[in-house]
Amino acid sequence: MIINRTFFNDTTINLAKKLLGCHLCHRVDNGQIYRGKIVETEAYTQEDPASHSFCGITKRSITMFQKAGIAYVYMTYGMYYCINVVTEDEGIGCAVLIRALEPISKNITLKTKGPGLLCKAFNINKTLNGVNLLDRNSPLWLEYPSEKIEENKIVQTTRIGIKKASDYPWRFYIRDNKFISKK
Repeated sequence: MIINRTFFNDTTINLAKKLLGCHLCHRVDNGQIYRGKIVETEAYTQEDPASHSFCGITKRSITMFQKAGIAYVYMTYGMYYCINVVTEDEGIGCAVLIRALEPISKNITLKTKGPGLLCKAFNINKTLNGVNLLDRNSPLWLEYPSEKIEENKIVQTTRIGIKKASDYPWRFYIRDNKFISKK
């Protein structure tokens, strides 16, 4: 079942945990649907020096200031795309980075351990920036998990792959999942 707007009535930090176990789905050009279980996330808020929204609205960060449930897709290192889920009310720049997926679809054969790799495997690029993830008619959407991830199965740790605010404990992942990205 597709996630609805009430799912987002929470803080960005809590949503980073709630997204664990949810499914990210992408209907690609040939009509196939790629589906993966979210197993690792990182939270980014407007007050966070590592966030693209920290300096306010820019050409790059404008999508983060849209309403919750929008995809924020950007390029990093000039070669990798990353996908985030916008999490707060319109005008507040917060999002959750999806760091890793466990493939559910049999048609996914590439690696999904890490934000750049999962975007490559799921054919996610900048054309999907701003897409409504709460609409099944969208090429990209989110579904509720088939089973809730219990709190004792969620590991909370510091974020990785960044220089600023890397000490913030805003990275979450499902304990013992083999698709978690490496430090």
